[in-house]
Amino acid sequence: MKKIAIFASGNGSNFQAIVDAVKSGDLKAEISLLICDKPEAYCVERAEKENIPCFTFYPKEFQNKEAYEQVILKKLEEYEIDFIALAGYMRLVGPTLLNQFEGKIVNIHPSLLPAFPGKDAVGQALAAGVTKTGVTVHFVDEGMDTGQVIEQRSVDIDEGETHESLQQKIQRVEHQLFPDVLNKLLNS
Repeated sequence: MKKIAIFASGNGSNFQAIVDAVKSGDLKAEISLLICDKPEAYCVERAEKENIPCFTFYPKEFQNKEAYEQVILKKLEEYEIDFIALAGYMRLVGPTLLNQFEGKIVNIHPSLLPAFPGKDAVGQALAAGVTKTGVTVHFVDEGMDTGQVIEQRSVDIDEGETHESLQQKIQRVEHQLFPDVLNKLLNS
């Protein structure tokens, strides 16, 4: 069974969806580690409740990205990680990790990439006045949300949609799509 590390920075709803998929047997993998760049984030509490080891850090305590990614890399090696899933990790991944995990890092993003990359994709979609947005799972490269698309699902934007209501619709799709895609990638 493949060992995965999940990288997250916030609430961790996609982290929880992946945990739940493993527990139900829908995702055949072992979640071996949570990496979080915000030690106070709720995803850390979620991991602790599930008895999943966590490595947390403050990026500002390191000289640069390479320095903290070297520490992360040692943790990934210590836990014999095979694959990385970025689930709301709000940092670009640098060459230190990309070179060691080439083709083995995926991200979930709340838009139909290449539309609305980067932060607040939900707000970007609402501001643009589009009638559709969605969810993309893609391989991670050195760019911001520029890696090869693996799978996408669309989400309709209704008239009068709020940021919160659209975020909830997108998350419902994310919570199904991400575990499904991970299962295909890890077990095909």
